[in-house]
Amino acid sequence: MQQYPILNISQTGQKIKQLMKQHNYSVQDIQKFLGFSTPQSIYHWFSGRNMPTIDNLYALSDLFHVPVDSMLCGSRDDKWYFIGHNSCHRLLLYYEKLSQLYN
Repeated sequence: MQQYPILNISQTGQKIKQLMKQHNYSVQDIQKFLGFSTPQSIYHWFSGRNMPTIDNLYALSDLFHVPVDSMLCGSRDDKWYFIGHNSCHRLLLYYEKLSQLYN
């Protein structure tokens, strides 16, 4: 039976921090973009104390040009995401077969 997937709040906060760094955004830039009066919420994300709301994740995904799922870190095996996409599914199957040959 499949285990219930769990979000890792600390890793998710670090992932957001990494994306900010990649796009050269400061905490103040994100604060302004999201309309926060103080940056405390953002620092709480980094420390794993809190998670962004769905609305904030959605806005950040647009700002960073990534899917919301790519910002979330947890215990789920993300291979399932590609199965619905036909060309990606074929590529994933090809990769798995190659991996079996070389392992």
